[in-house]
Amino acid sequence: MLADDALGSKRERYEQPLPESYIKAFQAITADPNNELIVACNGNDIIGVQQITYTPYITYQGGWRATIEGVRTISSERGKGIGTDLIQWGIQRAKDRGCHLVQLTTDKKREDALRFYERLGFKATHEGLKMKLY
Repeated sequence: MLADDALGSKRERYEQPLPESYIKAFQAITADPNNELIVACNGNDIIGVQQITYTPYITYQGGWRATIEGVRTISSERGKGIGTDLIQWGIQRAKDRGCHLVQLTTDKKREDALRFYERLGFKATHEGLKMKLY
């Protein structure tokens, strides 16, 4: 799913065996209590994923934030509400964990994703900056 779009296909590697970097990332995520990998299934088929990272901040009186990343729905299931269910589940999970804010980013080229997140109540209140290190 990570490689199944125009942007992901340029940066992800879907091959067998799976590159070791993905295995190491999965192990680090599952070992960290402030990271969760959420998988949506239909029977035995994986149809959606997202990662949620919980971060304590000095601001907001030491409040916690949840960051939702890597949201993907398998292409054959898009438009069926799976992405909405994943995000709403993530928002509820953040509330359950005591977070005061849920944040996410999406590439500016993903115009459909931006509209999707806005429809779910997210607002572009800040300008995000990134620096690639490789």
